[in-house]
Amino acid sequence: MKTFEDLFTELETKVRDGDASSRTVIEHAAGVHQIGKKIVEEAAEVWIAAEHETAEELTDEISQLLYHLQVLMLAKGLRPADVWRHL
Repeated sequence: MKTFEDLFTELETKVRDGDASSRTVIEHAAGVHQIGKKIVEEAAEVWIAAEHETAEELTDEISQLLYHLQVLMLAKGLRPADVWRHL
């Protein structure tokens, strides 16, 4: 099992290494606008899953939302600690 920080470090490494076949690298390179659109889509899927799907399907959707949020954090130069200060 990965922690939030473990995933962030993994994604950060992928972006830094720049593997052109990496979904993370492709999304990061697409920029904030595209990443934001994906976050909105995933947030809607979380809501729908919460209303109509199983707990397992909901957790899958939440994990996807967290992933895209982390890609946005990387695109904007943020670290998990930057977010934790606001919690």
